[in-house]
Parts: sequence; C-alpha cells; structure tokens
Amino acid sequence: MEIEIAKKRALELKEAIDYHNNRYYALDDPQISDYEYDMLLQELKQIEQEYPDLITSDSPTVRVGGEALNLFEKVKHLVQMGSLQDVFDQKELYAFDTRVRNQVSNPVYVVEPKIDGLSVSLEYQNGLFVRGSTRGDGFVGEDVTNNLKTIGSIPLKLKQNIEFLEVRGEVFMPHHVFLELVKQQEINEETPFKNPRNAAAGSLRQKDPKIAAKRKLDIYVFNIQQVVGKDIKTHKESLDFLTELGFKTSPSYNTFETMEDAIKEIEKIGENRGKYTFDIDGAVIKVNDFSQRELLGSTSKFPKWAVAFKYPPEEKETTLLDIRINVGRTGALTPTAIFEPITLAGTTVSRAVLHNQSFIEEKQIAIGDTIIVRKAGDIIPEVVSVKAHNRNSTVYQIPQNCPVCGVECSKIDDEAAIRCTNPECPATLLRNIIHFASRNAMNIDGLGVAIVELLVDQKLIESSADLYSLKAEDVEKLERMGEKSAKNLIEAMEKSKSNDLSKFIFGLGIRNIGQKAAELLCDSFPSIDLIMSATQEEITQIDGFGDTMAQSVVEFFKLPQTQHLIEKFKNAGLNLTREQKQKRTTFLDLTFVLTGTLPTYTRDQAKEIIEELGGKVSGSVSKKTSYVLAGEDAGSKLTKAESLGIPVIDEQEFLKMAEVEKE
Repeated sequence: MEIEIAKKRALELKEAIDYHNNRYYALDDPQISDYEYDMLLQELKQIEQEYPDLITSDSPTVRVGGEALNLFEKVKHLVQMGSLQDVFDQKELYAFDTRVRNQVSNPVYVVEPKIDGLSVSLEYQNGLFVRGSTRGDGFVGEDVTNNLKTIGSIPLKLKQNIEFLEVRGEVFMPHHVFLELVKQQEINEETPFKNPRNAAAGSLRQKDPKIAAKRKLDIYVFNIQQVVGKDIKTHKESLDFLTELGFKTSPSYNTFETMEDAIKEIEKIGENRGKYTFDIDGAVIKVNDFSQRELLGSTSKFPKWAVAFKYPPEEKETTLLDIRINVGRTGALTPTAIFEPITLAGTTVSRAVLHNQSFIEEKQIAIGDTIIVRKAGDIIPEVVSVKAHNRNSTVYQIPQNCPVCGVECSKIDDEAAIRCTNPECPATLLRNIIHFASRNAMNIDGLGVAIVELLVDQKLIESSADLYSLKAEDVEKLERMGEKSAKNLIEAMEKSKSNDLSKFIFGLGIRNIGQKAAELLCDSFPSIDLIMSATQEEITQIDGFGDTMAQSVVEFFKLPQTQHLIEKFKNAGLNLTREQKQKRTTFLDLTFVLTGTLPTYTRDQAKEIIEELGGKVSGSVSKKTSYVLAGEDAGSKLTKAESLGIPVIDEQEFLKMAEVEKE
C-alpha cells in the first residue's frame, strides 16, 4: 500500500472507530458488532505498523477506552483500569507465549472467560463497601456507588476486616433478565436495548437507583487493583482470596503450564459459549505470578503479561424455508425467517427476526434462498446476508392486511414498521389495555402489567371496554389478588368512568396522538360523537395539528372495530363528553420549568395546573423561562436559573399564584 493511500485509509478508519467508540461507550447504542469493530481496529494497527509515522496522539490504537459521561461525579483511578491487547488466532497466542518466555522462566498461565459487560471498580475500607465507579477512559470514571449497591452479588461487608481493598469486576445482565426487559420495553413502546451489555451499561447509569435495582444486574470480580494488609503472590491466589471474602469471582479460572494446554481451555470455553447464562466475547490469558508480571511490565497501551483472545462470530449457511408475520403488542407486523435448523454458539436455532420491509429489500431476501446466520452477542440469531438466491425467487413482501384480524394495515410517513390499527386486534390486546389503564390515561390504580396479563390469559377480558364489566368475584380468584384487592380495583375502575374525555382519547392509543394532542382535540370537539364525525380537514384546523395527526384520528374512528369498541364504552357508562369551561389566563404567556420533588404535588399535576391557567411548561431553562418551580433535590436547572437571574419559586408560592384565578 502506497503512503498516500495508507494515510487516507488510516484517517477514514480513525473517524469510523471514534464514531463507533462514542456509540458504544457514551451512548450505549452500538451500530456494528464487536467483531466488526475489532476488524476496523486491526486494520488501523496494521497500517500504523507498516507506516509508524502515521501514528498520532489521538489515534484509537493508543486510547484505553470510552469517555466518562457528565452524569455522575468523576472518580480518578489511582490504579489505571487498562485494557488488554486483543488476539484473534493461535499464531498470535504462541507469539505472546514466546515473548513471555523470552523474559521469564516457566510461566504459568491462568485462563478465564472474558465477560461482555461494564467494567467497574469496587473500593472497601475496613471491610465495608465505600465507593464504586465505572472504568470511564481508564484514568477517570463515574461514581455509581448507589446503583452498584442494588446488585445483590456485591458484598456490602466483607467476611474479613481488610484495611483497604480495591477490586475490579464486570457488571452484566443475565440473558433471561435481558429478554424479559426487552419484552417489557416493547410493551411500553420503548426502543429496546440491542444486547445485554448495553442494557447493563444503561441500567448502571440510571440516576434513580430504584430503576437499576429493577434491572437485576449481576457481577463477576476478576482482579485486585489495590490491597493493604494482605500479601498475595499469584493471580489464582488472589481470586481464591476474593472468593473467601464473599465475592462472586470469575466463573472459571484454571492454571496451565504450557500454551498448548491454555489453548485447549480457550477452545473449551468457546465451545461452551452457548451454555453460559451471560454474554462472553472471548477468553483472557494471564501470567499467574505477580513477580513475573513486574518483570514483563507494560507498554503505553497494554500489559505485556496478558492478552484477550476474541472469538470470531460463528456464521453458518442454511436454507430459508418460510417467512412468517408476527403481530407485536404495538401492532407492528414483524417478519420472522424460518430456516433449516443449525447449531450456533452451542444451541439449535431455526428462526431469526427480519425487522421490517426495508431490511428484507436491503438484503434482497426471498423464500428458498441460502442465507448466512449468526448470533448477535451470542444470544439473538440474525440473518447476515443472502449467499445464493433460489431460482425464480422474488423478494418477500409483507402483506398489507393483518394476519391475525384481517384489517388493512398502515405505514405512517417515514416509520419503518407496518402496523395493524385495529383496537380490538387480539395480538395488540395486552399493550392496548396496559396503555388504557396507565396513569396519564384512565389512571386505573392497581391495574398493572401483571394483573392485565392474568385477565387476558384467563380470557376475562377481550378489550379495554371489558374492564368495566368485571366483578370483584371474578378478580379475587386471580393469582396475587384477594377480596380487598379485588374490591379496590373495581372501585378504581368505577372512579375512572368520570375522567375527562381527553384522558379517554389518549387512552385509546391512537397513533401520533399524545396527551397534549388529545387535550387540543377535545377542546375543539367536546364529545366523542363530535370527534368521530369530524373530517380530516376540520381536525387539521386545530392549532398544533398536522395532516398526519388528523389522518390518524379519522382513520382510527372510521374502523368498524373502533365504532364497536366506543359503543361498548358508552354502554358501560363512561363520561365521553367534556364540560366546556371558560378559559383561565392567570399564567398566559408564562413559561415554567419544573425541577426536583415537590412536597405534595407530582410534576404532572403541577404541569396540569399551569396549562389549565394558560401557561406553558418547558424541559430546559433559558432566558425565555418565566419561573422555575423547584422542589427537593433540585439539580442543574436550579443552578442555571440562578445564574440567569430567573425567579425561583417553591410549591407554596406557586399555589398562591395559581389561586389568584380561583378567588
């Protein structure tokens, strides 16, 4: 490769790697697989080896890891949390062995699985857990102590009173927890995490430890960073000691006197990848003796006494037998590839999600094709490409009608998914009812996801309208329900009948119609009958409504299934009109920003008061902000308001201002 071509390619690789570094470490949203990332880095390394003058101080090859985010307090690591040099074949492993043996005699190696999670430091003083932090860039990380305390496998008190101890571990999310989380995110119409590693990282960086606790994270501790009051001579001895202290250490850590035996262990770990309940992305091989490690030393980037062997993604050919359509809880039609069974990462797979029509067309997928399949993150099968097309094959097209209920589906604007809009479609029933009962919709207290699932599974309800025909004796028979709970739930449903029309409209789950849009719609058309008879042109006249929103409303209410559902709600006695109130203008032209926890009101309740009085609520402080309503634990918004000289009020002052209109 000529120097100018190499220079251009090196620049392209640096930009690509920096971009994907940011997606991976800072945003927890990778766009390529770890293997594809490793190959980019390897190519850059090879170019820099051939042309050393192209190595720059900002090259990804001389960096340790990701950047620390500005969400938490910074923690400076007294012992660098470095990374290991990656190797990809046996030739590189033997080269590592040669380098080690050239400097030390009779090395013993320890081989461990390389867990794919988020690296953290745990610090203990006199046996008590005092601080935990992320790796960050290896030198500075983030203080996530409170979130780490929610992980049950992290001991808060050690079994021995060690004066000071800092250990390094890998936080991860078990496969079964990840799959359950993704299922819940789909129900809530949230963007699901791509893999367990990103789920773990996103969970550990939550501001609220309660959210982190719900994510059921786990950890394996694999290294002592610092210790005072204990003399340890080998890595295996350190792991044994950590186990005695109460830590959950590496799932396996065996010692080997030859590279041949170490490689056999690496191969064994690779063969068993599918049996682990968590993701691994390789195996780590380390010199066991600490005194030998000191002799070997480190480069500016990596220790010379360890390497990480990365397993290539296992890919196999198979024949695409069929494509079946699954209708998700949000109504999205998702194509699934059904293929001849193959074994990947230790398990047999025969299907993979094809996402949407664009994905199918991009890869030109047709039934009968020979396809290449792999497991993304060793857990979710995915179709990589088409190796050979079947003769006379045509690219698959997702049907225009829902395969469950038969209603014509729609695709709105640039949205990738084709969706069933039938509010009574059995496939979307669970999601529709959960949304209908949610706090910002009908606010049926006690009707959570678990209860809705039981009601649907027991076939006690077939639509959200059926909730109002339930009796206490039906509900109290359900698991986790008793007479009192059942009575409270029925009373909550009865209470919800008198809700404002806007809450009902929002609860119907019309595409593109959120809370604010539901309010505006009901302001202009103050009854369900007026809304149902309104034309697209009439709805478009509402300030804040566009053609797409108006189209969504009209198409939803012209469905016979919607009309049937509305009739059931009418028969159940729900309030389907809005009382026309005189507009109040106390807060007209005023913009409020809410921050912190108020003593008696929730933010949603305060927002409702502001909007009822003609004001606006903004999510950020600017010179246009009129007031900042601050509660307990107010954060950066309060600081910014004070720096800009914007009036800051508490709940008591706010209520006095709001009561002016009531007097």
